[in-house]
Amino acid sequence: MDNMTGKVLDNRYELLEVIGRGGMAMVYKAQDRRLNRSVAVKILKSELAEDAEFRRRFRDESQAVAMLSHPNIVSVYDVSRGETEYIVMELIDGITLKQYMERRGKLNWREALHFITQIMRGLSHAHSRGIIHRDIKPQNVMILRDGTVKIADFGIARLESAQQTMTQQALGSVHYISPEQAKGDRTDARSDIYSAGVVLYEMLTSRLPFEGDSAVSVALQHLSSVPLTPCEIDPTVPEAMEKICMKAMASDISKRYPTADAMIEDLEEFRKNPDTSLSFTIEELREKPNKEPTMPIPRVSEVAARIASRREEENQESGENGEAPYEEDEEQQPPVLPKALIITAIIAVFAAAIFGLWQLVLGSFDAVEPVQTEFEVPYLIGKTIEEANQDERVKDIFTITQIGQKASTEYEAGKIIEQSPVSGKTVRENREITVFVSTGVKSDTMPDVIGKEHRAAAIQLQELGLSLVIDEAAEEYNDSVSAGHVIRTNPVAGETLKEGDVVMFVISKGQETQTSQVITLTNIPLTQAQQIIDDLNLVCLVEYAHSDTVPVDNVISQSVPPFTKLEQGSSIKLVVSLGPEVPEQPDTPEQPDTPEQPPEQPNSGGQEQPGAEIAPENNTLSGETEPAAAEGAAP
Repeated sequence: MDNMTGKVLDNRYELLEVIGRGGMAMVYKAQDRRLNRSVAVKILKSELAEDAEFRRRFRDESQAVAMLSHPNIVSVYDVSRGETEYIVMELIDGITLKQYMERRGKLNWREALHFITQIMRGLSHAHSRGIIHRDIKPQNVMILRDGTVKIADFGIARLESAQQTMTQQALGSVHYISPEQAKGDRTDARSDIYSAGVVLYEMLTSRLPFEGDSAVSVALQHLSSVPLTPCEIDPTVPEAMEKICMKAMASDISKRYPTADAMIEDLEEFRKNPDTSLSFTIEELREKPNKEPTMPIPRVSEVAARIASRREEENQESGENGEAPYEEDEEQQPPVLPKALIITAIIAVFAAAIFGLWQLVLGSFDAVEPVQTEFEVPYLIGKTIEEANQDERVKDIFTITQIGQKASTEYEAGKIIEQSPVSGKTVRENREITVFVSTGVKSDTMPDVIGKEHRAAAIQLQELGLSLVIDEAAEEYNDSVSAGHVIRTNPVAGETLKEGDVVMFVISKGQETQTSQVITLTNIPLTQAQQIIDDLNLVCLVEYAHSDTVPVDNVISQSVPPFTKLEQGSSIKLVVSLGPEVPEQPDTPEQPDTPEQPPEQPNSGGQEQPGAEIAPENNTLSGETEPAAAEGAAP
């Protein structure tokens, strides 16, 4: 039962759940508390932690994978060798190539080309660091959502300089192992190329080149059998792609691609022109090597010829001494013997002749010193090819062949930085040493990528041709740089970049969002509510309405409920009271616009009383008045 889930390693990596189990280790999804990111943590199994050999192998893996940094290899962030030994790797969001093939079935050759090219680029990087994976198979190749390939699980990877063999255990999956792995011989980069060829074969044909009832039977087929070509299974596979696949899978290691870069060159040539004609044929790849033993054994026909020649000489000598030469007489023919007896006699004669001749050959060398047939490979790293050829351990014994050049921070241009076979190995027949020569330190200057979108900045750095580690883990809020763009870098623009350098991007998260919590604003004066809203960095919108209960200019309601958090700058609408609604008055009829008439006064003696005269209603233009009595009279 897993007892590590929930623990925190080195006060940093919190183990969340088990996501993988291997022969040596458990893999957990974990949270990196320091950088606030999800990672994968590979921990040596507790039952193996007490075993010194398993701990050593786990440390070797840590040393190997920590040297690698490439877009097509799962990145390693951290390594610990404390009480709990673990490796911290990037957490991959994807599926294995095996799962992808199971879902898709047979891939078309364009997909196969896309995947195998990335696999070979990852292997090229590992091989340039002297690391052999030794377990390339679809289960160890991850496919991300964007189609990127990443090689995973360097669980049995080793340093090329380590003197290890497979005599104790046949490591890797039997369907993908190289013939030299199947024999238990020492492996080099070409073993990974063979396994990658099998993966390409499976992608193109949806089947494996060799099948069997047991691992042993499959391994023997890798040694002695010839698989069907991809075109024999699927005629739609392009001829050049078939050639590339079969050369990678050549059982004769000398006919295989010598390096991953050499295979990438053919893949790129094919990608540019699918009708290209490569310079080799599949028949050439299948030819057996023409090698003779160090001390050749005479063939039966040669022995018979020698015996006949010696017999003729003896007969001639007998004739000279007076005896008749040996001649067959038909009348004196011996009786016919059974066929089986004749065959047995012939075999016995030939065996005796071979034995006698062999004794004669061996006897002729009694006084001669034995010929050396085994040679130890010398150490050539750090020498020029000219200097190496002058070495007494090389001269007239080994042939040095340069197969490529690589940048090196350790050795100056022209010096040997890699050799195969490695020093200390004993060889018999194949006495060729292939080498890579340094081109010196590959460097460039850091470009100014501040303000650029971070993916475009990463592409610009990749175009420099350097193998760089681009760390985009750091993020910050920034008011002036848009989200997803680079705020600053380390190293800064203008500094020198070299192979293997780490370039850190600090990426903007944009402006930091500020929020305010709304409070109750109802039944308070509008001016007071507006002041509160301003203090909260919100925008106040006002609408008016009548209310029988809320005094004039007090807030009736608010559009956002109290205790709600709003992003600053957002608006909130207030409904403000106009007081009670006043009912409308009914309309009254209009009165005629005439002066009031005073009440009539009694007239004494027929005389008008002073002040009793009434002004006429209308005045004429001349100012004269018309008597009321004349109203209605005829003119």
